[in-house]
Amino acid sequence: MDAVTYPNLEVFNFITDKIVPLRVPADAQPISGDFKVMWTPTLVTLDYYGKEHHRTVGFLPPEELIPSLLLGMGKTDFETGQFNDAIIHFNTLLNGYPGSAAAPEAVYLRGVSCYKSTHDAKPLKEAYEQLKAEYPESEWATRAQPYSLL
Repeated sequence: MDAVTYPNLEVFNFITDKIVPLRVPADAQPISGDFKVMWTPTLVTLDYYGKEHHRTVGFLPPEELIPSLLLGMGKTDFETGQFNDAIIHFNTLLNGYPGSAAAPEAVYLRGVSCYKSTHDAKPLKEAYEQLKAEYPESEWATRAQPYSLL
């Protein structure tokens, strides 16, 4: 990723502005063992306390790295109960990168985050309808299928 993705100006600016990057060689012990790094590149999204919330293994081109990082940020917020912040990250991903591989999961988790923050089931059905319309072959459309009954 050093030759293609990291030098990309949009990627560079996103990483510089939005995250705290830490680069560790894959064979650096104990950290690579603690995080079970088996292949490079492996990008692990951690919260403030060092708990993992998202992982990407393997090369990603610039147009997929930023959505993956946004998904990790949103999942961190989601899993720590910060649903409004999660919604912001998922919306940023979906508005900027709707065709990315991370988009279907973001649609799903945005719907769940909206439900968790309001206790209104309507966003779950809306997430299913969007997944069915825009990402019908994704695993997230399948996972959201029960919401069609709401």
